[in-house]
Amino acid sequence: MNGRDLVRSVKAVGSVGAAQGVRTVRAAWRRRRADATGLPARGAERARVPGAVREVEPGPGGGVVRFSRSDLRILVAVNGAVFWGWDGAEPEPSYALAGRCPEPDPRAVLEPDKDGGWRVVAERVTVVVSRHGAVEVRTPGGVTLRRDLPPRWWEPVGGGPARWMQRSEVAADARFFGLGGRASGPRLPDGAYRLWNTGPGRASGPGDDPLSVTMPVQMVVADGGTHLVFHDSTWDGTVTLREGEEGAGSGHDRAGTSELRMDGGPLRCWVMVGTPARVLLAWASLTGAPALPPAWALGHHHAGWGFGSEQEVRRVVAGYVEHGLPLDAVHLGIDHLDAHQVFTVDEDRFPKLPVLAEELLRDGVRLVSVVGPGVEAVAGNAVFDAGTAGDAFVRDAAGQVVEGVVGPGEAVFPDFTHARVREWWGGLYEERLGHGFSGFWHDLNEPTSFTAFGEPTLPRSARHALEGRGGDHREAHNVYALCMARAAFEGLRKLAPEARPFLLSRSGWAGMQRYGGTWSGDVATGWPALRASLALVLGLGLCGVPYAGPDVGGFGGDPSPELYLRGIQLGSFLPLFLTHASARAGRREPWEFGSEVLEHARVALMERRRLLPYFVTLAHLARRTGAPYVRPVWWTAPEDRALRDCGDAFLLGDCLLVAPVLDPGVDRRAVRLPRGLWYDTLTERAYQGPAQVLVDAPVSRIPVFARAGAVLPVRGEDGGLELEVWAPARGRTGSGLVVPDGGEGWDEPEIERYTARWAGPRLIVEREDGGGEPSHPVRVRGAGGRRGQ
Repeated sequence: MNGRDLVRSVKAVGSVGAAQGVRTVRAAWRRRRADATGLPARGAERARVPGAVREVEPGPGGGVVRFSRSDLRILVAVNGAVFWGWDGAEPEPSYALAGRCPEPDPRAVLEPDKDGGWRVVAERVTVVVSRHGAVEVRTPGGVTLRRDLPPRWWEPVGGGPARWMQRSEVAADARFFGLGGRASGPRLPDGAYRLWNTGPGRASGPGDDPLSVTMPVQMVVADGGTHLVFHDSTWDGTVTLREGEEGAGSGHDRAGTSELRMDGGPLRCWVMVGTPARVLLAWASLTGAPALPPAWALGHHHAGWGFGSEQEVRRVVAGYVEHGLPLDAVHLGIDHLDAHQVFTVDEDRFPKLPVLAEELLRDGVRLVSVVGPGVEAVAGNAVFDAGTAGDAFVRDAAGQVVEGVVGPGEAVFPDFTHARVREWWGGLYEERLGHGFSGFWHDLNEPTSFTAFGEPTLPRSARHALEGRGGDHREAHNVYALCMARAAFEGLRKLAPEARPFLLSRSGWAGMQRYGGTWSGDVATGWPALRASLALVLGLGLCGVPYAGPDVGGFGGDPSPELYLRGIQLGSFLPLFLTHASARAGRREPWEFGSEVLEHARVALMERRRLLPYFVTLAHLARRTGAPYVRPVWWTAPEDRALRDCGDAFLLGDCLLVAPVLDPGVDRRAVRLPRGLWYDTLTERAYQGPAQVLVDAPVSRIPVFARAGAVLPVRGEDGGLELEVWAPARGRTGSGLVVPDGGEGWDEPEIERYTARWAGPRLIVEREDGGGEPSHPVRVRGAGGRRGQ
């Protein structure tokens, strides 16, 4: 425990009940005492740099460059990704990798370079190592995308893990994105970003950092090219970013910089170079394909903090039915659990939960349950008793089970970095499935405490298995939630093998997409937080987590009707569409905000239902290519500097551009369009990009544009799949992909490819892969639209 944690504990006392506050401070002192005795004192340190090159050892895909005080291993993999590790660091073991490290590219060889350096030349990238340990990443054309200066270590004289620092330079025009879910993005401004998953402790907004999902993953976009860099260390650290400046001082450019400081762990990284689509394809092949959510999970979810009874759930669902609003899932929070708050239902308030689940399912509504990692430490709690008997809980350096404050009192925490514990925990979801739940959301799994307002629950000295290697919480903290998600995903695969699991995790790390998605956590209620919600989703997508979304309406607080409606309109175009209501903060269903909001919200909800086949297609494409559903507007044109700076609009797949309203009182807004012809989907007016256009954004809708030539799968009026074709410009063609999957199983549907072309005055739409007529009804739009100014 550090000083920041203790300060947070003391502040929490005034925010919770007296008894709970005392427990919070007591737990904080316990963590501090455990760390004082369980962590070695650093004492004196000595600094070290690599030194000069002594010799090299070529090997498959690269080799080893030996310096006087360190070794550097370089590997170019067959998927085009480049790995290098200092001090003998290898790609494995790694929580980020999906399986084994990719095979080396046999065509890449280590060869001499000028000035005593060495280089590895591959098809997509050249890596140059200077004689003192600087590492440059260049395009095949020789453009330098990134230059890592020689690293520096600080090693305890008495032994122990070394701290290290890696300073990197990028082009003066480069822009930084990623680092997990950051509220200040999507383009990351200059500043320091901590790499330590943290429950915000309150409703969070743009000024809060870190949040629940931090990753040492950067995507850097510059005129010369795009690259993704991943520093594979799970320890606490800080990234300090500073954008460059062109013509800074006597006409010379000032390079952008990234300085990474880590408290420990290996100094190793992966770099991928290419277009954004190619980069994320390589990233997905390395860290795993995104999990495919069941089709219903791409519809509308409603979560409630305060669903205190079966009657309350029925009331809310009946309200959606009565007002003709689509609803696909209801999320139950801790209110449906008993005092133990894990895998045990409160039989007084929810006496017939399986019956309720069956009733809702007949109306097409699934139940989703919250699951937290904290297990109340009370004898007689079945989960606690079984975990104790199986030695499943995290222990401290003295061998005692660690207790923290969660929910009703003291709790213990499974060690998810142990395969045996994951298997045991995964089997516990059988109880949830037996009650009729169709999906699960993991909360407080940084891990942190709810009633102690974001307090950490485990000391840094707590011991973890770490897959048999052994270590402490300093290394395990950031992957704790990732391993919990793995336990649930693998358990559900065994318990319900016929269905794709639906799993959300508030916290996570690189590779979390293998098991499901995430949501924004307790995002604040307000206009700045609405803008931050979009930044979080875009940033996570660029880190390989495509299925994400915010609490629409915010967590707690009292949104104005306008703010609530604009949140609904934004959320209806995001991968996870989750509205949030709180009985404790006032009702939040659409009909509670008046008839005007209700009617406009109905339009947004019905449009989401209409676009469901498109979202299903995007989910399948994300699984196969790693491309996020929601993409920055520069996705297909990263060389366009104006687009790189645009953070208030996004692409939904290849076909749509969405321009949400993120400020109050707006009825018109400027939209920057990428290259090509774009149609306003309401008026069908055509606009030629690249350009900035001013369009109407009344309270009834947000601007949405369709790319000319796009072929979108949509839901027709009869409920069947229909092709919505936006006419290509004269003399040009169009195309689109369709994956017709409406189920929950593991069958891989065939991808249908369609083309659209003009034949005189007629627009011909054909199925490309088999030829002939389309398999679905076709509706052409935009053919008669007038051109915008």
